[in-house]
Amino acid sequence: MAPLRGRVVVVTGASGGVGRAVVRELGAQGAKVALIARGTTGLGAAAVDVGTEGGTAQVYEADVADYEQVRQAAERIEKELGPINIWINTAFSSVFAKFADISPEEFERTTAVTYLGYVWGTKVALDLMRPRNAGAIVQAGSALAHRGIPLQSAYCGAKHAIKGFTESVRTELMADGSEVKITLVQLPALNTPQFQWVLSKLRKHPQPVPPIYQPEVAARAIVYAAEHPERKEYWVGTSTVATLLAQKVAPALVDRYLARTGVESQQTEEETPSGVSNLWEPADEDTDYGAHGTFDRRSHKRSPQLWLAQRRGPVLLALAGGGAAAAAYAALRRAGRL
Repeated sequence: MAPLRGRVVVVTGASGGVGRAVVRELGAQGAKVALIARGTTGLGAAAVDVGTEGGTAQVYEADVADYEQVRQAAERIEKELGPINIWINTAFSSVFAKFADISPEEFERTTAVTYLGYVWGTKVALDLMRPRNAGAIVQAGSALAHRGIPLQSAYCGAKHAIKGFTESVRTELMADGSEVKITLVQLPALNTPQFQWVLSKLRKHPQPVPPIYQPEVAARAIVYAAEHPERKEYWVGTSTVATLLAQKVAPALVDRYLARTGVESQQTEEETPSGVSNLWEPADEDTDYGAHGTFDRRSHKRSPQLWLAQRRGPVLLALAGGGAAAAAYAALRRAGRL
């Protein structure tokens, strides 16, 4: 089944990493995919991927930190592909460093891309969807939207902001009785090129905090959320669930644990490569980085937790049925009939 066949879907950050995996998944469903990013080489390769999978792709170069660029891209998309049905925000950038080592300009730029990029994408999408009273917006989030960690203050701040912003917009849509939906997908550590192109001031090469998942896990979750945007938030990966629950139960303990382990766990034994960063300019202007990073051998291809999340209704029904059967069995035993 391909529920998104023929639908117009916009993906920001489409040229690499999670966005790249998402557009491939959409292509396999036969969607008409509008790819927004800055790097021409990555965008071109992503468009080829969509076509190979069976979808239709059109590229739109834009910096998501610039509202006018995003708005103009959306206008072109509606003229060339048709009314936008789904808007997926995945674009981001960041700085791997202690907060004291990040310049004001670097922090501001990270916030403009990673937070305001989602704000501008959401605003443009809503301006088009609300008059039609139809559409869905999916925000690619992170477990770090609930729990900050060392060396990622700019990124964690942006992801926390996205969560609060999205909740505010959702309640406004509900108050208006709108049929436009907006949902969050909180993701775990992923094997993406992020760790090759994000600005790093660390002595060692940055890495995701294990366990690591392949970007296709995230893509399946995001596309599923686009098909089922009624739920306000999806948690992907067992590590995401564990982190969020631990933060709810014992935040002070999590603070101490991260203070002790958080810096080392985000660095390999290799030296940090120099000269590559997508903070100010696209890293994939001349190079196609694709969806995967350099941690394939350590990454999980599936998430049992995601499988359960996608089947929450049947699973809960089965559990309820099992519970009822157990209660009936116990009652019969008490009555002496067994």
